[in-house]
Amino acid sequence: MYPTVSEILALPVVRQGAPTVVAGAAGLSNRVRWVHAAEVADIAHLLRGGELVLTTGIALADDVAALTKYVDELAGIGAAGIVVELVRHWSESLPPALAAAAERHGLPLIALSRETRFVAVTEAVVGLIVDAQVAELRAAEQVHETFTALTVAGAEPAEVLREVARASGFPVVLETLDHDILAYDAGGEPPAELLADWARRSRAVTVTERTAYHHAAGWLVTVVGARGNDWGRLVLLCPESPAHRHIVIVERAASALAVHRLAARDREGLERHAHRTLLTELLASAPPADLVARASGLGVPLEHRQLIGVSVRPGTDVSPAPAMATQEVLRDLAEATALATRRARVAALVGIVDDTSVRALLSLTPQADADAVVRRVAKEIHQSPRPVVLAVGTTVAAVTAARRSLVEAAHVAQAAMRAPGKAVHRLDDVRLRGLLHLLADDDRVIAFADRELTALAARDASHGSRLVDTLRHYCEHGGNKSAAAAAAHMSRTAYYQQLARIEQVLGVSLEDPESVLSLHVALLAYEVRGQ
Repeated sequence: MYPTVSEILALPVVRQGAPTVVAGAAGLSNRVRWVHAAEVADIAHLLRGGELVLTTGIALADDVAALTKYVDELAGIGAAGIVVELVRHWSESLPPALAAAAERHGLPLIALSRETRFVAVTEAVVGLIVDAQVAELRAAEQVHETFTALTVAGAEPAEVLREVARASGFPVVLETLDHDILAYDAGGEPPAELLADWARRSRAVTVTERTAYHHAAGWLVTVVGARGNDWGRLVLLCPESPAHRHIVIVERAASALAVHRLAARDREGLERHAHRTLLTELLASAPPADLVARASGLGVPLEHRQLIGVSVRPGTDVSPAPAMATQEVLRDLAEATALATRRARVAALVGIVDDTSVRALLSLTPQADADAVVRRVAKEIHQSPRPVVLAVGTTVAAVTAARRSLVEAAHVAQAAMRAPGKAVHRLDDVRLRGLLHLLADDDRVIAFADRELTALAARDASHGSRLVDTLRHYCEHGGNKSAAAAAAHMSRTAYYQQLARIEQVLGVSLEDPESVLSLHVALLAYEVRGQ
């Protein structure tokens, strides 16, 4: 809100004095907080920084040491610049020592060739400052009104961030404290550039205050949270030090986001709990008799409907077995899934029933196009910046069959974690792997896999070999030994020797298709069990 030294030099009252920049031109962008006329040499200790000092120089000595000390002290307290009138002390030019010291500090030193009314300069500059402050207050008031209206209206984070980008002119990102992106508005810039390598970049930006500007990154960061529970950061990407208005924008936006989350948690908390209870009971072997009535009371009719089980898991780049999802991530995912069903206008039970995924049961009218509805819901869920794996079970028409659809969806989602990419996964997408996930706990499947591979695993354990991995490469490449050897990073000769050793240990021929098929199924069963 403060004018620069350059802007002050452009004022008519200053131009009348024929100003000349003698030294320190690099500091002409310094902001002037106040104007102070002073005719004493030891003025620095009376200032607070940001002042433009006006003087005739009449009280300044002519020796080099004194002039150098005068400039050094003013630069030390953060003065914005020095203006010297060339009338009473120095009439032709300023002393070289004064100019040299000012240039060394990058402190603007301006000479006025004509007599100038310092009081008029002060009035003009103060007028600029007051006008800027009034404009800033009006802008801040408008910001407060805008974000108060968004808060009262219960605006979604995307709406809040859209207003931040519009009002500031800069991109904005809402992230978790773990630096995962929750929402963003690129403000017209390419999203790929904005979000590229975000987690690494964000971890490098640490601030000690609740709202602070990180000069190296060009990020204005404010913590988001309420009731002593901080859960995110709002980042405004502005390349220069932010104006006061920008600070007001991000802090009011952070308040709106915190209030929205509290309201959503209070509203969704009881609803999610009720939904989770019903889903848990549906997954039980003997659901209670009043389950249908309770679901109907929540606005999700289950009788005479098409029912579709859904499983939504946080996406991961870790394979083959993703780490357990945190409850915070699952809560956010449950809220996103519930919001997606509302936007798609689908009645649904949505809740967290385990530590890995969000479950949902979609309830459709008999006339609804189930595939179209699933596509709409999937599209809404995938709007989230966080990658997810979404799977659906078979469409059923009876409440008693809903458990099968829910369980099927969960197994398909688990199997699909190794092959994400599709918007919606179904049982026929994961094929044999999906079937084995459905049968993962069947004692007969476990016994079959152990019979096929125990001898090979025991050989690896006792000799430090990797025959199981060698066999896996062979099966995954359809018996193509050359491709399998390349995938295993082995020479063909060495790889063929490993295959011969496998045949010897297992007592089977890898030229026999049925033997290879049995071994491949056993390997998949091992994989499903995390072995």
